[in-house]
Amino acid sequence: MTAFLVALTTTILALAGLVLDGGLALSTKVQASGAAEAAARAGAQAIDLNAYRLDGRLELTPVEAVSKAQAHLSAAGLTGKVTVSGNTVTVVATTSQRTQLLGLVGISSITVQATGHASPHRGVTPSP
Repeated sequence: MTAFLVALTTTILALAGLVLDGGLALSTKVQASGAAEAAARAGAQAIDLNAYRLDGRLELTPVEAVSKAQAHLSAAGLTGKVTVSGNTVTVVATTSQRTQLLGLVGISSITVQATGHASPHRGVTPSP
């Protein structure tokens, strides 16, 4: 009977850990997703002003776009990878969430990744 109670208690704690720490990891992923999207938007603001003034083309300056996106990620306390392909800035933010209960079974943290994309657009035009 004692072995059964020990096994049952351990199982219940593991399941509670999955629920609690899974919820914390999901919350962290949502926050990382918002930060990745915001960093991508910050990078998408790096418009080549010479090209825009010359003939109205919206082109990114890739080096500046990466720099702005990385700065935004750093300000949010995240690390990640920023790439620019054409006029699209892609940010993959990475962070980890320390576990509360799963540490009892040897899982000390959960790594979370989130991706954000953005590209420059012209302002809103009024409807007729």
